[in-house]
Amino acid sequence: MTRGQYALFLAVVLVGNMIGGALSGIWGAPGMAGAEKMKGVNAEEFLLLDQNGKARAGLGLDQNGEVGLILTSRDGNKKLSLSPDEPVAIKLTDRSGRVLWAAP
Repeated sequence: MTRGQYALFLAVVLVGNMIGGALSGIWGAPGMAGAEKMKGVNAEEFLLLDQNGKARAGLGLDQNGEVGLILTSRDGNKKLSLSPDEPVAIKLTDRSGRVLWAAP
């Protein structure tokens, strides 16, 4: 293959790839737009992790099936918990579990 033939071959491949990409975008897009939208996400627990993989926030169900939201301080000393199923709906506790503040 001469240098000219090789350059022509590369040009044809480049133009073919560009045309193929454009056509796939035109023909593929309507199928994507017609896809069924997701109605929701089902899970028993959602966790928000920090850079080290430590859970800092969680929304989920406990062993009794009661829902709760827990937020933990960066150093793990304080924990804010919200649970409509508990007698005390909002609690701020320290690492040992001592209640620092609560609201019915």
